[in-house]
Amino acid sequence: MSAGSPAEGRLYQQVADRIRALIQAGGLRAGDRLPAERELAQQLGVSRPSLREALIALEIDGTVEIRMGSGIYVQAARGTARTAPAGDSPEELMQARAALEGAVAALAAARVTREHLGALRQALDRMGAAIAEGRAPLDSDRVFHLTLAQQTGNGVFVRLVAGLFDARHSPIAARLRSRFDSPASWALALAEHEAILAALEARDPLRAQAAMHAHLELSKRRWLEEEPR
Repeated sequence: MSAGSPAEGRLYQQVADRIRALIQAGGLRAGDRLPAERELAQQLGVSRPSLREALIALEIDGTVEIRMGSGIYVQAARGTARTAPAGDSPEELMQARAALEGAVAALAAARVTREHLGALRQALDRMGAAIAEGRAPLDSDRVFHLTLAQQTGNGVFVRLVAGLFDARHSPIAARLRSRFDSPASWALALAEHEAILAALEARDPLRAQAAMHAHLELSKRRWLEEEPR
């Protein structure tokens, strides 16, 4: 059976089960500290994003506690229980969004209207206002991506973009967002949205596609690869 098959669970569940086995084999107790992320990833032979997703899943089920700036600590013994699913892999979701929304941005750039450009500008202005007030501008972010999808004239694209965007409310994605989103990261995201809008205003499909790819790749890195602030 191939890795990641339904019987084996998602990759982050498999990695989480391996961490759970390390805890049990090492006789670790509540309060004991695990190796740092980078060292643990090397020990397990997995990527940093896969490890971080696994640790978040273990934190959700109460096996570990992640203390920002301190480390990863065993919270409770979980016997031989398997790690429960906590939603789709955020890394896979961002890969899917990049593939889909890159194509959407290219098509939208060829069909964009003055009305839609105005709606996109309003969404970014609201994002900026929310960031300035210290709030996460999720609603305006969603409006921007859905408005862009609507410019394609394809209702299927709109539904797919909405579904993938809303997957960020799954337990694992929401926990990552709460830990790694910040006013600084949102300011970077806003600048990336501005680059997308500039490409649309220029009616440049390839530039729009590249700007969308860059935004979603950088968003993924902020969640799954950067050091916690």
